[in-house]
Amino acid sequence: MWKIILYILLLIGSVSNARNVEKRSIDLIAAQAVFQEQKLPGDIVPNYYNLTLAVDPQKSSSFWGNVIINATVEHKIRTFQLHAHPDLIIESLNVAEFLPPHYDPSDMYKPSPSCCKIPMPEVTWKRVKMQPKVEIDLHSDDLEPGANLLINITFRGEMYATEGIFRRSYVHPLTMETKWYVATYLRPNYARNVFPCFDEPAYKVPIALSVIKPSQMKAVSNMPIGSSRRQRDADSTIDCFLPTPPMSTYNLALVVSELTHFCSETNDSAVSLPKTKIHVWARPDFMEALVNVSRKVATTFDYLEKFWGVFSPLNELNIFALPNFNATKPGDSWGVLMFKESELSSKGSWHLTQELVYQWLGALATPVWWNQAHINHALVRYITAYTTIQIGENETFSNWPTTMLYSIYYEFSKRHPHGKNTAIKQDSSSAKTELVFRMLNYTLGETTFRHGMQRLIADRQFKTFDGDDIWTSLTEQAHFDKTLPEAVTVNEIAGSWINKDRLPVVTVTRNYKNNSARLHQRLYLRERPHDVPDQDRFLWSIPIVLVRQDRMNFHNTTPMVWMMKEREIEIANLPDEKHFIIVNPEEIGPFPVNYDAENWKLLVEFLQTDERTKIPVYTRAKLLHDAWNLAYAGDLNITIALNMTLFLRNERDYLAWDPVFTMIDHIGKHIDDLLVCRQFEYYVKMLLTPLYEDLGEVPQPGESEGTTHLRNTAKIFLCQAGYEPCIDEANKEFHKWMESENPDEGNPVANQYICPVFKWRMFTEWLFGLERFINFPKTRKRSERTYLLKTLAGCPRYSGKIEYLLNLTLLQRDGNFSDSDLYLILSMLAGSSSGYNTLFDYLVSNWDEIKKNFADKPMLWNSIVASATGSFKSHTGLELVSQLYRKRQSEFGNADFIVEKSLRNIKVEIEWTDKNIPAMERWLLANDKE
Repeated sequence: MWKIILYILLLIGSVSNARNVEKRSIDLIAAQAVFQEQKLPGDIVPNYYNLTLAVDPQKSSSFWGNVIINATVEHKIRTFQLHAHPDLIIESLNVAEFLPPHYDPSDMYKPSPSCCKIPMPEVTWKRVKMQPKVEIDLHSDDLEPGANLLINITFRGEMYATEGIFRRSYVHPLTMETKWYVATYLRPNYARNVFPCFDEPAYKVPIALSVIKPSQMKAVSNMPIGSSRRQRDADSTIDCFLPTPPMSTYNLALVVSELTHFCSETNDSAVSLPKTKIHVWARPDFMEALVNVSRKVATTFDYLEKFWGVFSPLNELNIFALPNFNATKPGDSWGVLMFKESELSSKGSWHLTQELVYQWLGALATPVWWNQAHINHALVRYITAYTTIQIGENETFSNWPTTMLYSIYYEFSKRHPHGKNTAIKQDSSSAKTELVFRMLNYTLGETTFRHGMQRLIADRQFKTFDGDDIWTSLTEQAHFDKTLPEAVTVNEIAGSWINKDRLPVVTVTRNYKNNSARLHQRLYLRERPHDVPDQDRFLWSIPIVLVRQDRMNFHNTTPMVWMMKEREIEIANLPDEKHFIIVNPEEIGPFPVNYDAENWKLLVEFLQTDERTKIPVYTRAKLLHDAWNLAYAGDLNITIALNMTLFLRNERDYLAWDPVFTMIDHIGKHIDDLLVCRQFEYYVKMLLTPLYEDLGEVPQPGESEGTTHLRNTAKIFLCQAGYEPCIDEANKEFHKWMESENPDEGNPVANQYICPVFKWRMFTEWLFGLERFINFPKTRKRSERTYLLKTLAGCPRYSGKIEYLLNLTLLQRDGNFSDSDLYLILSMLAGSSSGYNTLFDYLVSNWDEIKKNFADKPMLWNSIVASATGSFKSHTGLELVSQLYRKRQSEFGNADFIVEKSLRNIKVEIEWTDKNIPAMERWLLANDKE
């Protein structure tokens, strides 16, 4: 059937229109790397590939191949280009024009290079400089649009680690033989490493693959094998796969191995097996670890086929647990998924679900270019999360989306989000877009959202799409379902969010006399000073979903109104002054909400009653998180945020506790005053001790990962706050390390015990840790060395330990500490009041020697000055830095601007300190009770 369809497409030229694609399971960093890649001219477009590859991984790392590309001329040409990696050696290249009516269409799908019977005259070709491209000169008159070409190329190349085509080995557990396998990893643009092609996602055409390989090995590709025959030497076989549906080159897959497999099966009568056959491949001795994979895949695949409303067009889905596979992400081609053994055997199903989502959104419908990476990635991640939760496979996923929300709130509230870090920008932008999809699912309704996705796939299957196609599909469905006003489009809503590296905050000020409220939106800034240029120009399209205490309903997520880029709106018909309201429950939209003091008071009081569970845990967490971040930003009185923690005395759901630990860390670092710092540590112990004692020290059978995480996190923060049972346990464990015969061979102590010992115990233990760092063997993991140095510098509260470390690094310039080590030490010291106070005093006392030691290292000198002066937040700190600046103003050198910046920042921080620290001290004293 595919042969007939493809030949018709070839004759009418439809395949040549397949240049509107997007992207899919492409890692965002990799996509960014090819974002600026110059596109092929588009003078000719492929119609299909007939590709042959020959591999023998046991004998050689080389491979050989031949590709015959059928292409159509789009513009008058004499030369054209295609992709071929510089390491790919082209042995012959020929081009011929042919007329399809005089050509047997069945020959197109014969997988042998001999299928082409047409003589191919010689052409010349050359590599295109600075690009992995080949330019071919036809040495003929200009070819007119509509002409058909056959491009015949023979080539050879080498297999590498994980890009393109690669080989890996493993040891068979029974025979102890070394076994090899070959696989392809072609995303985002590594198909050109394997064969000359039009390696852009927009060119979606069929590929007929043939593989010559050792007879004892099995070959698996996107499609089933159509025919197989022994070669003349009888040691090798050529497997000819059926032509694929139209697809991008990076979706081509090949695995040649001696792995074994089992077919899909499930004992769960509630799970219907998909029409697509599922095969799971692994080492024979590893099969037992994969017994649940078939059930997971069958359950998820069945759900996704219903979600998309489209069956997978492929006959088979082959899932591999590859031994010694070291790619950073799974290999997700169409119909072939490749995982690390540990990934496929793990308890959770998130990775597996995400790769299955890509079978539709990426393979069946494909993004048009790499600049669509974040939208495609975000939609895939959201559907992955949604699917994982819907089918109940949430063992390792139950903290979604709070962790992601907290992360982007932190990043987008900075004065300068991302800095110059492209990777952070890509990741946070994609996460924000994922949350926009979540917001649309809530506000438009799950039915509308799902049907909108079905519109997209139905319209773009075997084709390409871009972001506008997604928003248009959702708009059309929402207007059809009447879940969105006709004058409003999803394009407009989404654009107001994803085109800004910022987020809004909505302030709700109630009028209790007439039961109304004024809602005001503005730029959310957490990091001071709030001096972002043009911030008044930022406006978002914000859904206002509201829950009222007198008629609590958290299931209705239809917005009562949209703030369509309006600075301020009024809403009426609210409850009286005895009842609270909650805007943006369940964090429907990615924005915090502030209220007037009276509404916060009503929320505080209600959360301390037994009825608090009527507010879902996500919303309880949101209220706490909003309060603390708004207080940290200076937009809310600190006592309100502290009052919001009172309900935690009776709270045991780990999701509600999640924001607290960030609060403890951030506020703890903001307190300069030693007495207030001790009071705050005492309150932390008072808050966490009942929780930790209720949870117990040992995990209980069948408890959730969330509960285990809560216990571990509570213990870590209790240790940092000086909880004696924890300190004693940590000290006992640490002494096992001190008493070991060869302490430098490894660390027998869990990381959670190291910091409390360095913070609360004596100099002896800390010095032992320092000796372990100095004697750290080169054979051990460098990450362990880094962690040890972080704790040595960042954990001590006793200035003597810090001074000892500074003696070694700043004065003695001990050779055991590299410049990178010193940067890390300074960074850790700047993060705690004991650290930067001690560093400042040390710099003042040893100014001349330190200045001399770092005269030839201006960047390190700048870092020393910045870490010593930039973290103060009090009048005392301002006076100390000002005195130093007046005394040494002519001696700072290039660091002069750093001190000036520190003085400006301290003045801004003092405003927050003066307003909040005295209030915090009064509150802590008033609540100082067991």
